[in-house]
Amino acid sequence: MTTDTLTRVFAALADPTRRDMVARLAEGDATVSRLAEPYRMTLQAVYKHLRVLEDAGLVSRPRGPQPRPVRLEAEVFDLMDAWIERYRTRAEQRHRRLDAVLAAMKGDEHDHDHGDIDRGRPEGAGDPAES
Repeated sequence: MTTDTLTRVFAALADPTRRDMVARLAEGDATVSRLAEPYRMTLQAVYKHLRVLEDAGLVSRPRGPQPRPVRLEAEVFDLMDAWIERYRTRAEQRHRRLDAVLAAMKGDEHDHDHGDIDRGRPEGAGDPAES
């Protein structure tokens, strides 16, 4: 998947109406008129939203007579998931390294706080207050 494709997909999904259409199509194919039902917009506006989703490869409409079902194309989500997972894995690795460093620092702090009070003084050297 090229960067241009990813750009089109993410741009298409940036619009809440198109995200809602995708969510509805995840439940099953639907005709354009069925997709248009819950929206307060013209059928022409619905077609414009569908064109953006089609250009991004998120949906398809088979050729043929009306009414034609609009179908969600799952392959695009697999490609998006692979792209997202690559960066999620990198971020998780970075966070694990940071957690390890912080745990080591906390362990050093803990050892330092609970170490021998007289650490660093020669053995046999008494408490200065006793003198």
